[in-house]
Order: sequence, then C-alpha cells, then structure tokens
Amino acid sequence: MPRIVSLLPSATEIVCSLGFEGELVGRSHECDFPPGIKDLPVLTRAQLDSEQSSGAIDREVKELLEKGLSLYRVDVDKLQQLKPDLIVTQTQCEVCAVSEVELGRALQSWVGTPVRIVSLRAQTLAGLWQDLDSVAEALEAKSRGASLIAGLQARIARVAEQAIAIPQRPRVACIEWLDPLMAAGNWIPELVEMAGGENLFGSAGDHSPWLDWEQLRAAEPEAIVVMPCGFDIPRTERELPVLSGHAEWPKLAAVRQGQVYLVDGNQYFNRPGPRLVESLEILTEILHPQSFPPRTQGVAWKVWSNKYT
Repeated sequence: MPRIVSLLPSATEIVCSLGFEGELVGRSHECDFPPGIKDLPVLTRAQLDSEQSSGAIDREVKELLEKGLSLYRVDVDKLQQLKPDLIVTQTQCEVCAVSEVELGRALQSWVGTPVRIVSLRAQTLAGLWQDLDSVAEALEAKSRGASLIAGLQARIARVAEQAIAIPQRPRVACIEWLDPLMAAGNWIPELVEMAGGENLFGSAGDHSPWLDWEQLRAAEPEAIVVMPCGFDIPRTERELPVLSGHAEWPKLAAVRQGQVYLVDGNQYFNRPGPRLVESLEILTEILHPQSFPPRTQGVAWKVWSNKYT
C-alpha cells in the first residue's frame, strides 16, 4: 500500500475522499479534515504569526515574498523518516501552502527510494476535477476517481439547475481578505453564478483581485459574503471591525438591508477540494432562502449583526 504525505488541506480531503485515509502518514500544520487525520505527524510550519490582524498578516506576507523567502518550512528529517511514496502539494498559490518549489528544496538532501510528487493547481471547478483525477491516477485508483468526480458533478448540477431557474439574481460581492480589501477569484465566481447570483468582482480562473472601497460602493452589492482566506467564523467576527468601522460601510445597501453574511472560508470556500460542492449549497441557502432551507446556518454561515461593530 502507498505511503502518502499531504501538504495541503484540500489535498488531504481529496486523498480521503478517494478512500486512502488509512494510507496517509503525514500532513501539513493546516490539515484538519476529516477529523481522523489530526493525529498524523505534522511536517510543516508557517514562517509568520497567523494570529496577527489581517493587515499585519498581509504586510508580513508581502515582506517575506519581496525578500524571496518562503512562507513555510518543511521538516525534512521527519519527512525522510516517514519514507512516503507519494507527496501531494500545490502550485496554485504561494501564500496558501507549501509549494512544489519549496518541497523540491526540502528534498534536495533526500537519500532513499524515489518519491512521486503530485502538484495540485486548481483555479476553477474544471481544475478541481483534473486534480482529483491526477491524485486518483497516482494512487492507481482511476475508476474510483471517476466515480467520485461524477458524483460531485451530479450534485452540483442538481443544485445549480434549481438555483439558476430562480428569476431573482442578487448582486453579490465576495470578500476574501479584509485589510487590504480583496475580492474572491478562482472558483468563487463560478459558484456564485451557479448559486443564482450575479458575481460583481473577480473572474473565474483568475487570482483574487484587490478591491478598493470606491469600487465596492459603486457596484452596489445586494449581498456581501465575507470569506477571509484561512479564517473560520469566530476569527472573521473578531476581524470584522476593520470593515464595519470604515466610513463607507454603513453606506452600502447590503449593510443597510441586513444582507451581510459570514461564512467559514477556511473549511469550505478557500479549499479547492470536494467540499466546494458544499460551498455551493451554502451560497444557495444565503442567496435564496425561500427555495433552499438553511441547513448549514449557524455552522457554516451566519448573518452579520451590528453587535460585532
């Protein structure tokens, strides 16, 4: 049986969805789902303090990248001890997890059996299907992968068919970072459109764009979905005064009408893995509550309240 190391939360979810949770021997410090993987050896650590404010995190990330430094470090000794056959990492975002380049540096001193590296690179839903297929192929489980992909695609199609048929299409702004403002790109515009909304910022397949307050106000979003990368709902609540304290915030129609929503970006929207299907379902609950019962409200999303200001 293969010995698998995953250095990316979405990769861990893909491996487990394919039925190989028992073959995982190591994970990144950010891998936390499914719960059964939490006792695995941790092979990475961040070079910055993720408990800082969003503004401080942004400044430190930019400083590290400008100096040509990595945001993460791999425990090479522990990696060698685990002797994996397959390592799954990513090339999509140098801020999100250990990259293929960083992993290559860590493996320069590798002595022993060859290791196969699979790099995930999804920027769209089509890219997710390709990543699932690539991991399945590396695990010699192509048929299992095809079955998983078909099931996820069918689930998306059922939800999207119902949502797109709803005449009302609210104008939606998805916020992926708070300070400075960043809209959501990559797969999020696709999910918004499939959920029966009109996506205002970001393009499918492109990296998330920076956003300024003038753009946000001019676009007049009818719904604002706040999904900071790597933040759960309590963390987003703590950081939200960065938005709610801005002079432009109360002028936004979505704010005045109580159409601001906080979602668990860390567990759902920020991860290009199987749970993007659940992310779509969450969006339909938010945008069309009359047609989609709020099954995940209070767990995966909640309505923003002025008490957080």
